[in-house]
Amino acid sequence: MQFFDLLFRLLATASLASAVPNLGVLGKYFVNNATGDRFQIVGVAYQPGGSSGYSATSGQDALTDKDACLRDAALMQMLGVNAIRVYNTNPDLNHDECASIFNAAGIFMFLDVNAPLPGDSIESSQPWASYYASYLNRTFAIVEAFKDYPNTAAFFAGNEVISDVTAGATVPPYMRAVTRDLQNYIAKHSTRSIPIGYSAADVRSILFDTWEYLQCDDTDNASTDGTGRVDFFALNSYSWCGNSSFTQSTYDQLVSGFSNSSVPIFFSEYGCIVPEPRIFSEVPEIYSDQMSGVFSGGIVYEFFQGSNDYGLVNVSADGSLYLMDDFYTLQGRYAALNFTAMQGVAPSGSSPSPPVCGSSLITTAGFCTNFSVPALPPGAEDIIQQGVSPLPSGQLVAIDNFTVTALVKDNNGNALSSLSVVSLSANQINQPGINTAAASVTVKSSATTTAAPTDTNMGTQTGTFAATTSSGPYKSAAVMTGHVQSGSTSQMVAAALLAGVMVWFLV
Repeated sequence: MQFFDLLFRLLATASLASAVPNLGVLGKYFVNNATGDRFQIVGVAYQPGGSSGYSATSGQDALTDKDACLRDAALMQMLGVNAIRVYNTNPDLNHDECASIFNAAGIFMFLDVNAPLPGDSIESSQPWASYYASYLNRTFAIVEAFKDYPNTAAFFAGNEVISDVTAGATVPPYMRAVTRDLQNYIAKHSTRSIPIGYSAADVRSILFDTWEYLQCDDTDNASTDGTGRVDFFALNSYSWCGNSSFTQSTYDQLVSGFSNSSVPIFFSEYGCIVPEPRIFSEVPEIYSDQMSGVFSGGIVYEFFQGSNDYGLVNVSADGSLYLMDDFYTLQGRYAALNFTAMQGVAPSGSSPSPPVCGSSLITTAGFCTNFSVPALPPGAEDIIQQGVSPLPSGQLVAIDNFTVTALVKDNNGNALSSLSVVSLSANQINQPGINTAAASVTVKSSATTTAAPTDTNMGTQTGTFAATTSSGPYKSAAVMTGHVQSGSTSQMVAAALLAGVMVWFLV
């Protein structure tokens, strides 16, 4: 019995050993803390049912269904993404299995702390009326629920709360306040630093004012509890549509406008659907030399098909899922990127210092020029010092089987065989070619892609994708070939441990 008890504990340990590296912020870059190299976000928005599908009383959210997370993590590995953005979660629910699945898949989680319910977010019309202790308790509870998962990459303090000049007149100080409060809570209760940032609407009349307001340094005028300066700034942008260009899409204006950023900049949403089907021609540009010096990648909107037609996959009434043409088009775009150039290099040069907060930073009449951050509401300091109540918690758990049991079909109606999550080794991050699944692939759009499917998730993947650019990590009209060893890393570790224990037992 002692032998089997020891064996069980060793195998459980092996299944938990594989974990993505923690991410950090170094000036204007995200960095892989294990290697010191840059990290660029290759992500997809992940919110089953959309915001309207979230309910605090349903007993479930986007990260509570183990089987769904297994299915979706396997598909995201095939797609080639390394991150998801999740908008609405319930801190009172358990997310251990889903977080562990995405962690094993080498996929990070960028999480919003708010929810589209009264009292669960800052109201843009009257921010002072929604900034109170019970609201902050909710945001801190999200931190508690996710801070101990190594693949929790960052938290968004707000999403498009400042959407026009009217909101820009009153909301910015409260966004800095919430950012400050989250940073202070993490400093007090987390064993590691986790970045806090803001996701802005791409409204050009206020976009750069919002960025300047949130990234500036007000240390000289700050109280002892901090200034609320963001750790990163993101934007939801749909200005690149169809077969656009760097200038036609006004991406050149974004690069120029953010060129002196002291914090990482990335697209927290992108993927215009006019015209349809999407061809994702912005992908090579986002990761090109022309943009990567300023931007740290982006998150495509979105994984699930909804009424707005932005989906990559569609869930049928019978629970089966089928991959849409857009899935394969985007997969081809990602496969043509040079991930070694994107993720395997140290940050280049020094980052700009943050500007000193002042009215000269603001260019739009009516936008807030008062950089005084509101004081904590009554009762909030006690929560920061003592922790939230009730106290959520999260930790990685052993996943005994990574096989997907749900029915998944390709865009021709063929079932994908041998679909499972490939459990990666320690400090490994997902990228194209790590997971393949058997299915015929025919993309019925103007973007052409071909793939050589196999009957196993781990093998040699060869694909071609025509491109029109030659700069940066994107390979023009290139053939990408990758080889990954077959077999699950956790299974190999388990086998080695089993052999070792057998030797010990026999001796």
